[in-house]
Amino acid sequence: MRADLAERLEVMAANIRDLETVLVAFSGGVDSSLVLEVGSQVLREDCLGVIASSPSLPRTELDSALEIAAARGWRVRVLETAEVERADYSANTPDRCYFCKSELYDRLDEVAAETGANAILDGFNRDDRADWRPGRRAAVEHTVVSPLDRAGLTKDDVREAARELGLPNWDKPAAACLSSRIPYGIPVTVDILSRVESAEQVLRAEGFRQLRVRDANAKATLEVEAHELSRLREPDRLARIERRLRILGYTSVAVDDGGYRRGNLNQVLSG
Repeated sequence: MRADLAERLEVMAANIRDLETVLVAFSGGVDSSLVLEVGSQVLREDCLGVIASSPSLPRTELDSALEIAAARGWRVRVLETAEVERADYSANTPDRCYFCKSELYDRLDEVAAETGANAILDGFNRDDRADWRPGRRAAVEHTVVSPLDRAGLTKDDVREAARELGLPNWDKPAAACLSSRIPYGIPVTVDILSRVESAEQVLRAEGFRQLRVRDANAKATLEVEAHELSRLREPDRLARIERRLRILGYTSVAVDDGGYRRGNLNQVLSG
């Protein structure tokens, strides 16, 4: 491991150790996994990962997160959250993530009071400062600690450190809640979230890894990585995908010529 990266991990470990007892908002992604790994190393039983389960989280993501936790020996609890039932969340404004995180941190505050945890940690890293993240405001309001950011770890640093530490998800594609597939202004419902989840399973079954199915009033737009577009457009494959998505209730299926782009739906905010 690079000397500078090892030093920053030591800084992160020291910061977590000073907190003595922590909860980690665990999503199954590489960022929160690295926090949970380091926290578990330095605090052992005094580090507990908590993963929120709701209709906005794909079941495959939950299952994968729990498998990784079991393999690494992390302590993890599944916490049922009800953000989809909140009117301010389901309205699907650009601040949707704020209401989601508010729900999460309200519940984590309850778990912290129950367990005696001194702090709640998240997987916010230095690169995330440049991204549109309304949920960050909720983290600040709840005094959530961000060890990766404090130690100056970027997204690339996190992946490198995770690889060096043997985390199996070190190269896991970026993920986001299912609600992020629905354009702002279209209400979020459990039925739409379920439809999106099933549609993305169809693409995964075709071997695509980094993908999104954007859902605008039952009109599907498929995003895969740019180098995978030609494979997606193979006539037989695309016809098969469209047939399966129409069974799920989609009225039309289109391919985004620009390919997968993180935060694609946020582009309207700067337009």
